[in-house]
Amino acid sequence: MTDDGTTTAAATDTLGYEQARDELIEVVRRLEAGGTTLEESLALWERGEELAKVCRRWLEGARARLDAALARPAEAADGGGTD
Repeated sequence: MTDDGTTTAAATDTLGYEQARDELIEVVRRLEAGGTTLEESLALWERGEELAKVCRRWLEGARARLDAALARPAEAADGGGTD
């Protein structure tokens, strides 16, 4: 992790869903295990928040694609019988 938020954000934005999810699982595991300093815990928490945002964006994008795909057959059926 870096002190430069833009560098961290840029690196996080390039993660795929599975990469972000796996790293988030590891962050949660480390937080639950304890034994870290307050500073380390805060850094892990912040990283977890960024990773959760990445996962949320991927899932929202997937939901939008599914909704669009499901809407297409309905549009084709509505427009097909007006001759």
